[in-house]
Amino acid sequence: MSRPTSRTAPAWIEIVRAGVLTSVQDLGRTGYRRFGVCTSGALDPLSLYVGNRLVGNRSDAAGIEFTLGHATLRFLADGLVALTGADCHATLDGAPVHAWHAFPVQRGQTLTLRVAQGGVRAYLCVAGGIDVPEMMGSRATDLKAGFGGFEGRPLRDGDRLAALPADRSRAPDVSGAAIGVKAPRWTFDRMRGELPVIRVLPGPEYDDFLADSQAAFWESEWTLTPNSNRMGFRLQGPELVRRQLRSGDLLSHGVVPGVIQVPPSGQPIVLMADAQTTGGYPKIGTVILADQWRLAQVPLGTRIRFARATLEEAEAARADVSRYLQQIETALDWQRRGILSVARRTARTRPMA
Repeated sequence: MSRPTSRTAPAWIEIVRAGVLTSVQDLGRTGYRRFGVCTSGALDPLSLYVGNRLVGNRSDAAGIEFTLGHATLRFLADGLVALTGADCHATLDGAPVHAWHAFPVQRGQTLTLRVAQGGVRAYLCVAGGIDVPEMMGSRATDLKAGFGGFEGRPLRDGDRLAALPADRSRAPDVSGAAIGVKAPRWTFDRMRGELPVIRVLPGPEYDDFLADSQAAFWESEWTLTPNSNRMGFRLQGPELVRRQLRSGDLLSHGVVPGVIQVPPSGQPIVLMADAQTTGGYPKIGTVILADQWRLAQVPLGTRIRFARATLEEAEAARADVSRYLQQIETALDWQRRGILSVARRTARTRPMA
């Protein structure tokens, strides 16, 4: 049976002020890179995942990704929503609402996101998920190719989005208070005053770089430049120099998000969700999966450092993320079964994991 789309379902959200870059994203378009189709999807998939679970959605439901906040929405129907990711000090009709919480909204209410703090990207998830046509198994917006999401483009002032029917059996009870979870302890906003450290596996061409450049890659501070976008984060620091070029250096090869390429300028580029599927620049490393979403929350102009990781350490870090998500699943299950009902009567909001 085909799923309802925004062409037939009634509008649920109106974009009053779209902000800097706002788009419909899910967990990405997988299985099509061999055809030249990039992954797209949320740059911080962990935040989108948690937001979806807070409102009873499948983890891969489509939500709205805000870059730097500074946006306003009007709800055209009653429902349940959640905000995750960067804290935008949001208000609902002027009353504060918390990041990493789910809360009910009513028709006519206005949600305002201020400038993002402690991160860059915030996510709004609605019960049922944002309803846009599904293309190649995903509702994510591919901004480079111009398809998916809402008409294949960023959201604009005046756009209206529909929502798919919510699974009420999976939705939490927010009749007494908003439901919240603790943000992961390694999020950017909990590292204020500290230099973000991103863990990296050495890449296939790591040994092609001079020893001094290898050392500089790990020991130097790298600045995230304003030329960064959803395709790639461009870094500025010491020039990374390769050894003598070998035959076949210009051949293109497959690349994935997280790969760190070094173009002739010697300034690294970290490929992100909208990155191309092939490239010919040498790959000095790959950001481990558990840190890619953290990198996505680093503001422009911020200095970061890379830490060398082993495959075992990368797998352990991924397991840490899985444990955090499992804690949330367990807490939500308890809430649905009424185990957390006492907490609801004693607190206006209650972090659950």
